[in-house]
Amino acid sequence: MEVTIHHHGDVKFEASARGHRVICDQPEDNGGSDRGLTPPEYLLVSLGTCAGFYAVQYLKARSLAHGDVAVKVSAEKAKLPARLGQFRIEVTIPGLDPEHQAGVLRAVKACLIHNTLLHAPAIETMVSTPALAHAV
Repeated sequence: MEVTIHHHGDVKFEASARGHRVICDQPEDNGGSDRGLTPPEYLLVSLGTCAGFYAVQYLKARSLAHGDVAVKVSAEKAKLPARLGQFRIEVTIPGLDPEHQAGVLRAVKACLIHNTLLHAPAIETMVSTPALAHAV
């Protein structure tokens, strides 16, 4: 799995993967032009869409209605170091029989992004400086 990020001036970036593109920017009060979600908002999107996917898969596997599933994800900022310190995922499924609530909760907690955030992955960071091509 891989994404490529390119700078598009100021604090605007374009991310691409598998032929899809999204813009990441900052609000105007943070030096951006507000043309896209911020990096933390994309993290919430990732967590919420993953949770929604797992909830819908649970419902589909049991032939239950899944057309009106909604997910809201919020986070609180923490300091030292700066990060998102607490997340809240709320999955809303109109008409869900209470006997399936625990199953949906288990499914959502099995989400790849949820588990990645719960079990900190190793992150290798590097900076490369390729030589510039010289015109002849």
